[in-house]
Amino acid sequence: MNRNFQLLALAIPAALFASGLNAASPQEARLTQVSKDVQVVDLDGVARPATANDSLGEKAVVRTGAESRAELTFPDETIVRLAANTSFSFKDGTRNLNVSEGAVLVQAPKKAKRAKIQGASVSAAITGTTVMFEYHPGVCKFLVLQGTGRLYRPEHLGDSVLVGPGQMIIGNPSSALSDPVDFDIARFMKTSRFIVDLAPLASEKLMASECEKQLRAKSKKNLIDTNLVIFGGGTLVSLTNPPAANAAGPAAESSTPTPTPSPSPQATESRL
Repeated sequence: MNRNFQLLALAIPAALFASGLNAASPQEARLTQVSKDVQVVDLDGVARPATANDSLGEKAVVRTGAESRAELTFPDETIVRLAANTSFSFKDGTRNLNVSEGAVLVQAPKKAKRAKIQGASVSAAITGTTVMFEYHPGVCKFLVLQGTGRLYRPEHLGDSVLVGPGQMIIGNPSSALSDPVDFDIARFMKTSRFIVDLAPLASEKLMASECEKQLRAKSKKNLIDTNLVIFGGGTLVSLTNPPAANAAGPAAESSTPTPTPSPSPQATESRL
């Protein structure tokens, strides 16, 4: 049975990062990129300006200011890129990644152990995947660029959704999780601050392969571009006219996601 899906678009301006590996212990990470206002809060609670190549122990908090960015590289080659206005910490290496506020892109290689990204009441389990996770009080956004991930609410048994490549979930983390909607991976990769003008991720070929699959689905009319867009962080859905030809962003599966209030602009400017 032929089933059509509507494609949502994401557009995200570019910023510069650099990636690199490090020789830290399994419980440490290294700051491989620092742009503008980035601070590290160590266990003593004292904040200090971050610098490239800083070695970070577990539970240290990395905070980015407005128009600021950071990238962390873990010994297992997991990459975590932080958007502006983001507060991030970790413990047990990549086993527990915590986003108190803001947005991150995480690329976890297959050889890495299973990682968990947490934003208060909602979590994502990933391994061998490239994902974007955004959290604010009342707002959650989870996109999978390649591989699969699982978004769930730890305190609510059974409230768990498997999210495949080219799919995203947006909504209020205090409410039951919605079904995934589709987004255009190609547009995301061309416009995202997490991707454009940065050192290529190890998963670039895998993401490109998923883009090709979406192009084939579009040629068969199984996937349809829409003129629904998310600008900035959050989940506020806007309407553009006419629809973008190859928009890259979340795509609504047969129905449009319900708009919810958006916080101040974040690193991800999404077009639906």
